[in-house]
Formats: sequence, C-alpha cells, structure tokens
Amino acid sequence: MLRLARREPSAILLAAQLAALLLYPFMDSEGVGRALFSVFGIAILGLVVLAVRSSPALTWVGVLLGVPATVLLLIQAVTGSNGLLPYSSAFEAVLYFYATYALIAYMLEDHVITRDELYAVGATFTLAAWAFAYTYTVCQAIDPGSFTAAIDPHGQRSWMELLFLSFTTLSSTGLSDVIPVRNFARSLVMLEQIAGLAYVAMVVSRLVGLLVMNKRGAVEANQPPPPGRPSA
Repeated sequence: MLRLARREPSAILLAAQLAALLLYPFMDSEGVGRALFSVFGIAILGLVVLAVRSSPALTWVGVLLGVPATVLLLIQAVTGSNGLLPYSSAFEAVLYFYATYALIAYMLEDHVITRDELYAVGATFTLAAWAFAYTYTVCQAIDPGSFTAAIDPHGQRSWMELLFLSFTTLSSTGLSDVIPVRNFARSLVMLEQIAGLAYVAMVVSRLVGLLVMNKRGAVEANQPPPPGRPSA
C-alpha cells in the first residue's frame, strides 16, 4: 500500500476524496460524529501533503500549512467544539488550493501522460472543490447568513451543503439548492465558476490533446516506412 502511495499518490488521494463524499453524511453531526469527521479530515490532509511531495511544488510549504490545520482539527475532535472551525477551515482552504496548484504543475511539467497524471485530473478537481467549500465555511463564519437554502433558509449551512454547492458550481451543473445571498459570497461563487471553466478548457483539454498525440505517434512509429523511389 505504501509503495502504491509513493508510485501513484494521485490515485490514492482521489479514492480517499470519493470515499469521503460517501462518509461525510454520517460524520456531519454532533459529538462522536464531529470527532470522526475531524479525524478523517486529518487523514485527507496527510494524503494531500503526500500528493504535493510527488509534484514540483515544495514539500515544506504543504507541511507548513498542514501542521496547524491538523492541530486545530485534533483540538476540535477532543473538545467537540466548533469554535476553532473558521481557523482550521482557513488553513485547510489554503492547503487545498496549494495542493491544487501543485497537482496542476505536476500534470503540465512535461509532454508525457502517465497513469498517475490521469488520476490527478480527478484528484485536482476534488481538491479545488474542497478548497472552495472550506472558503465558504470561513465566509459564513465571518458573515453569517451569506448562504441560504430551501430547508431552514435562515440557518447556518452545514459542511455537506457547502461542499455540495462547491461541486455543483465547479462542475457548472447548477443543481444546488444552496444559494449565496450576500455580495462577497456571490463573488466567491463566481470565482469558482471561472475556475471550473478554466480547468476544463486549459488543463483537461491539454491532457486529452497530448494523449491523442502520443497514441497517434505510437501508431505511426509502428508502421513500416514508405517504399523509396527507384533509383534512376
């Protein structure tokens, strides 16, 4: 498992992020659920730092961002208090944005498409969605009432609601029942919409183009050379 994590960290990170989507609904609650939620967040942070290590980005930057976030998550898990949530979310947002940048640099550093880089396409998308969700959490803490929803419109939005808003915004599906109602919250959502379109237009399309070119080059290399002209 450790060897796989070193060889293909993006695949491990993507699998963990997808598993989190299924596990978070059972952890987004009071007491033990909140503690488990924090512990799982710490594990995800470790995978993010591992993914950053495999990229051209500096490892110490990921560690510098991950350590305070991990400490704050541990305090929340022990105390069961949400008082430190805005601060841990701020560190996590910066860390996830940095890891997103690191994986994009990793995918674009050469013209050879590896299997791990294909996994990185999905992992980078989920990292960006997580980063914006944590940003929305900080925004909501600073300016309560920034987001509303069909259910309990005047209440604070849960983590799952904000993560759902982030995924629907980044993927441009627009299916979320969570809506930004304050101006700064709307500005953040618009930035995520631009990021989602730019990611598909610039990163994904480039990787697909390189993959097609590599396959075409391999086919041409295996073809026999054309017969030369007869000498006069």
